[in-house]
Amino acid sequence: MIKSQITLKQLEAFVFVVDTGTFRAAATALGTTQPNISSRISALEMALDVALLYRDAGSVRLTEKGRELLVLTRDILRAGEALLEAAGRQELIEERLRLGVTELVACTWLQTFLRLLRQEYPSLRVELEVDLSLQIEERLREGRIDLALQNGPFAFQATGEQALAEEPYVWVANTDLANELAGGASVARFFDKAVLTHARHTSAARALHELAATGGYDAGKIIHSSALSACLPMVNEGLGVALLPRSLVSEEMKDGRLQSVKSDWIAPPLSFFARFNADRAPRFVAKACEIAASVRPAEK
Repeated sequence: MIKSQITLKQLEAFVFVVDTGTFRAAATALGTTQPNISSRISALEMALDVALLYRDAGSVRLTEKGRELLVLTRDILRAGEALLEAAGRQELIEERLRLGVTELVACTWLQTFLRLLRQEYPSLRVELEVDLSLQIEERLREGRIDLALQNGPFAFQATGEQALAEEPYVWVANTDLANELAGGASVARFFDKAVLTHARHTSAARALHELAATGGYDAGKIIHSSALSACLPMVNEGLGVALLPRSLVSEEMKDGRLQSVKSDWIAPPLSFFARFNADRAPRFVAKACEIAASVRPAEK
């Protein structure tokens, strides 16, 4: 039997100080004060009779023993989650999920994902960030978010990753412009108009510029938008032809506000993934990844 007074709060404080980099940031993340975090770490070190951290000005570093015990500490906290799950008491998991998603996810299936997540973890607090995939990935790499629902390509390999359904593209225009363009198939005719699409650094935008370069089309006709939703009013007003993910415009196509336009070229589909840092993520993050995969299962 363990005689020492080691608590889950002490172990949690240890993990959060390491993951956030400072006592202050750990206190903010755990909703407590810096002195409380410092007290918990000191009590844990005293109970274990080891130094876990080097305290430097404004930052902390793991000792060699601290690095060894950190792995076991994470395992203990995950085991605590597993105990609550086995008992059917997930409502006692009062944690936060820092979730990063792209705009396409936010505009299409995020609501379904959050509803299922709430059913599984009623007390989980979700902190949502919506941004371009490039920025979402950077935050994931730096440990500033726990789970990313984003499209590739990626600059680094996440240790936890689940493929989601691909998002195919479609050319759309309002009814008047679609009728004007009817009867043709060459993508060249779109460059006589404005071509509306993603932000400049995205894979679809790069593919469009490569197409313009090889086909001799006027790349100046391409209008980029960092907010996909901003393209919809423009294409509805007939300001151009839009290359957009089909799921984003499915309602507009269904009710006839927008029409699909035939073309001999289309951008490759967006590959989406749920990504997290498996080596340090709590169990509920991995479970959230599974929920995302159930909402948007990849084709096999």
